[in-house]
Amino acid sequence: MKKELTEYEESLKIYRDLKGVIDTSFEEGEKIGYDKGEKVGYDKGKDEKARQMAKVMKNEGEPLEKISNYTGLSPEEIDKL
Repeated sequence: MKKELTEYEESLKIYRDLKGVIDTSFEEGEKIGYDKGEKVGYDKGKDEKARQMAKVMKNEGEPLEKISNYTGLSPEEIDKL
């Protein structure tokens, strides 16, 4: 019985330690996650806008070099549009 109680207490200690690590990680992730998530969203929107602009310019017959200069996309990326 004493052995089972010791094993139980040990497993409870491990559980609490792991829960503490997870809770702390979650809280830290919330603190930095919003800012990073916001930046990722901004960058994604900026990239999408450049692609839209490149499509319009390409359809208008603008040279690839000019499209690349205006959008920051490589000629290879523009060709794929």
